Amino acid sequence: MQETVLISGGNSGMGLSTSLLLARRGYRVFAGARSDAGLATIRQEAGEQELQVTPVRLDVQDTGSVAAAVDHVLVTAGRLDVVVNNAGFGLVASVEDGTDEEFIRQFDVNVFGVLRLIRAAVPAMRRAGRGVVVNVGSFLGHMGLPLLTHYNASKYAVEGISDSLRLELSPFGIRVHTVAPGLFRTGFANRGLAANARTTASDSPYADVAGRLLPLIANHINEGPNPKAVADAVLYAIEAQDAPARIPVGEEALRADDMKRNLEPAEFEAAVRQLYGLTAPNHPK
Repeated sequence: MQETVLISGGNSGMGLSTSLLLARRGYRVFAGARSDAGLATIRQEAGEQELQVTPVRLDVQDTGSVAAAVDHVLVTAGRLDVVVNNAGFGLVASVEDGTDEEFIRQFDVNVFGVLRLIRAAVPAMRRAGRGVVVNVGSFLGHMGLPLLTHYNASKYAVEGISDSLRLELSPFGIRVHTVAPGLFRTGFANRGLAANARTTASDSPYADVAGRLLPLIANHINEGPNPKAVADAVLYAIEAQDAPARIPVGEEALRADDMKRNLEPAEFEAAVRQLYGLTAPNHPK
C-alpha cells in the first residue's frame, strides 16, 4: 500500500522541497502549514509540478491543530507511516536581551512543536508496528554561535529528543532519525529569522558581532545550495532501514561534524571562532 507522510512546515524551503520529492517518489504526502497563504503555496507548487500533495492546516504551537491534522491524515488515508518535523524558526538575540516571550516561542515551535506532533502520531504507528520519525535539526545542534543561543539550545534539544525517542520507540518498530542541515538556499534568512531589536541596534554592545556574523550567515543562506539535498537525506532516512541515527547535510554540517570528531573541545571552539570571524575571549585578570 502507498505509504503516508505528514510534514510540518511543508510550505517553504526544506519542507516544501521534501514534500514535492516524496510525492514524486510515490508517497501520499500531507504537507502542513499554519496559514492560508502557506496552504495556497503548497497547492500551487504541487499543481505546477502535477504532484499529489494534500495541504493540511498544522500549527505546531497549537495542540488542537496538531491533533486535528493527524486525525485528518488517519481518516483520509487510513494510515500514518512517516512524520517529518520540519517547522521551525531562529531567534537572533543575546541572552541578556531576549525576552520571555521570545525564548518561550523559540522553544514552543522548535522543541515543544516536535513533541506535540510526535505525541499525536505515535499511537497509530505503534498499533501498526512500524513507522519513521524524521526530526529536522541543524548543524547548530552540535555547536554554538553567539546571538543564536536560544536557537542553538532548541536544536540541541531536538538531538536529545531523537536520541531518547529512538530507544523508547524501537521496541514498536518505529525508527527515529535526525537530519542536520547546514546553510541552504531557502527563505530562512528573510522569513525564518526573528531578531531582537535591542541586540541588533547600532548602539548595542553586541553590534560588532552582529554586524559581522549575521550578514555572513544570511549570505551563506541566500547563496547556498538547493535544499533538495536535505529532501534527499529525509528520503534516505525513510527508506534505508540501516540509515544512521543522525545525517548531516551540506558543507557546514559535514565540516562541523568532522571538527567535532577530530578536535579537542578547546581546539574546536578556537576553530569555530576563526571560521566565523569571532573575536578571541577577553579573560579579565
